[in-house]
Amino acid sequence: MITEDQLLPGDKLPSERELSERLNVGRSSVREAFRALELLGLIETRRGEGTYLRDFTNHQLVELLSTFILQDSQVRQDVLETKALIEKDVIRLVSKEQYVQKLHVLKEQLESEEINTEDRFYHQLIAITENRLLLKIWQIINEYSSQLISNKGNFIHRDKYLLLLDSIIKRNSEHAIEIYDTM
Repeated sequence: MITEDQLLPGDKLPSERELSERLNVGRSSVREAFRALELLGLIETRRGEGTYLRDFTNHQLVELLSTFILQDSQVRQDVLETKALIEKDVIRLVSKEQYVQKLHVLKEQLESEEINTEDRFYHQLIAITENRLLLKIWQIINEYSSQLISNKGNFIHRDKYLLLLDSIIKRNSEHAIEIYDTM
């Protein structure tokens, strides 16, 4: 419904009555769903005004869900493995001629210390592909992995990332992946 109605954060949601008719459910079910969504911080009810969609792009929902999902050691390993697979595939993808100019811009950002964390580096590297779905999937996996790794957000070893980037620019993705594996 949010996508269908093209609702954005701050937009007013339909009334309980309208939603119950539209979804073919009782008003009490809609009220319960609203309460649950409000507890998760996804919506906000303003007395006398209605219910509004909140900005949940960088929401604590991942943190909340990770508490339950990441209890299983196999799932934890799967998250880290999936993150590495995505990042390695991105390295292979951007090691093509069409991305060279954008890679040079990324290198300048890295050299000027505009990019100083691992998360920021890979976010920018993936953004170069202009594949929004790939970026979104990586962001979700990265959020989960940040719950597992205590050194997330630490400053990067610039020299290693410059070596990695130079290999990508030279379109030597296999060497870049070897460098990635040592990081």
